[in-house]
Amino acid sequence: MEFIRRHIETRVLSLTGLAIGGVDYENPPGDPGLFGPESVCWRVHGDFTSMMVGGISALLLQALHPLALSGVWDHSNFREDLLGRLRRTGQFISATTFGSHADTDRLIERVKRIHAGVSGTAPDGRPYAASDPDLLTWVHVAEVSSFLKSHLRYLNPDLPAAEQDRYYAEVALIAERLGAGDVPRSRAQIEAYLERTSPQLRSDERALEILQILRTAPAPSPLLRPFGTLMLHAGVELLPEWAQEMLGLTLSESRRQLIRAGVRSTAPVVRWAVRSGSVHRARRRMGLPPR
Repeated sequence: MEFIRRHIETRVLSLTGLAIGGVDYENPPGDPGLFGPESVCWRVHGDFTSMMVGGISALLLQALHPLALSGVWDHSNFREDLLGRLRRTGQFISATTFGSHADTDRLIERVKRIHAGVSGTAPDGRPYAASDPDLLTWVHVAEVSSFLKSHLRYLNPDLPAAEQDRYYAEVALIAERLGAGDVPRSRAQIEAYLERTSPQLRSDERALEILQILRTAPAPSPLLRPFGTLMLHAGVELLPEWAQEMLGLTLSESRRQLIRAGVRSTAPVVRWAVRSGSVHRARRRMGLPPR
């Protein structure tokens, strides 16, 4: 059983930012990072399966914003290296949540430097810049609202409302340090922001190509192909219904239930197998017992 566990863990961690290296989650001892183990974001961001589902859903949601999509389209090699981009995004989220103060500061500054060089003109003629406070807020809200929604669906549906609000207040710090403006800090503010922003969203050929790239991306190993397909379906199913309709992805109720059942049966196996993820290493840094 230990051989099987390690085999699953190795394959799962190959999908994460840990595969890149460069962040030491176990040092320096006692450094709580920006949030510390008592934070809500340690709980929400510490579950691989729900974060994977939320991350895929967030990527599709972000692609519906023409200016945000243009920045990725014009300045990224995601079409040739989708897994690499997902790993880099995963590293940033993990490191700013679970990393030391030094690693968090370093990665935030690195992303700000990258954003400073990303600008251009969208197909509709509007200028865009990755450092635009409004675009940074959109990317942030699409991510964290998807992460929390997935956490509620697949890990802890009973997370109290006050804790959900505290999660949004905590993670707003990262968006603000990147330069985002007027960052929503509660469920009510998130809902109001999405309602206010939805008229700006569009589904075009490039947004649909993002979906196709996700569907056809090669798996790092044959073992991960069924898992990756399930995660993609779950990410689509997690989208708001209006976003599913924009992408032409309306799902029947029976299909929804089948996808959710698949994730709920798979997630416990992944949780059993993964014992050296970012949150596990951060807990060791803080001298805490395994979860």
